[in-house]
Amino acid sequence: MAAFPQLVGIEHRMVRLAALRMHVAEAGQGEPVLLLHGFPQTWWEWREIIPGLATTHRVICPDLRGAGATDAPADGYVHPEQDLLDLLDALGIEKAHVVAHDWAAMAGYELCLRHPERVLSFVSLAVPHPWMRFSPKLLTVMWRLWFQYAIATPGLGPWLLRRGGLVRYLFRAYAAQPIERSDVDLFAAQFREPQRARAGSVLYRRFIIPGAMRIARGAYRGVRLRTPTRLLYGAADPALRAEFLGGSAEHADDLTVVRIENAAHFLADEQPAAVLAEIRRALAAAPPRPPAAPPRGAASPTG
Repeated sequence: MAAFPQLVGIEHRMVRLAALRMHVAEAGQGEPVLLLHGFPQTWWEWREIIPGLATTHRVICPDLRGAGATDAPADGYVHPEQDLLDLLDALGIEKAHVVAHDWAAMAGYELCLRHPERVLSFVSLAVPHPWMRFSPKLLTVMWRLWFQYAIATPGLGPWLLRRGGLVRYLFRAYAAQPIERSDVDLFAAQFREPQRARAGSVLYRRFIIPGAMRIARGAYRGVRLRTPTRLLYGAADPALRAEFLGGSAEHADDLTVVRIENAAHFLADEQPAAVLAEIRRALAAAPPRPPAAPPRGAASPTG
């Protein structure tokens, strides 16, 4: 993207990871908190959260692989949690709090389950946990996810994303509160770049849809979540309901489900004050951070 939207106190840099250059927006000092955006967004999703959180914590908002100003390679979308590990290593961070929305929350669960030693606490926004309880009511909302298969289709998906209409539809259909048109335009603009439109399609085809299928097959039933976790969902979310979010007690040490009123899927855009309050609760409840270990690596700014 040619220029970053302005937010007071934010510093931008490109960080060289093992497989790509990642754009990172940072603010504040203290314990590190990763804020991970969903689709079809960028780090700018957290614009209303960053200022308040940065008064007490080091806030790190990357553009994830394929999004915003981060590289958009043709592959590497099967295990996005690896990019998160690489980012922590590049920044010299042994452990961090993680807050993630949408597909990034799916990657966040993978990070917690595969590498719990790297995560202090986890806040998941607007996706079910990996032990989602089956309900016949699921059949009444599945049709709302038609866009996922359209985006995942080679050729069709990138074309739809480049045109912008589907991106704007998502913000209309999955938000209970209006989102500023200028912000929606900013999110949509990234897909004018062909490589980012292709990346969005590949992300759905190789990670999002297969990940949902793994949950449906019960692939996580033998895995336990040790990380203290808060799962936030919007009371008006047309595709995610409270009855889908049971069944975690036997699989998680500490998972709390929180309903956010007057919001649907885009929680950080629709109810930022409520989301910030829940993030603060998660940070306050997390176990004390152990003494710092020697850093694994150092950030490598690039042009």
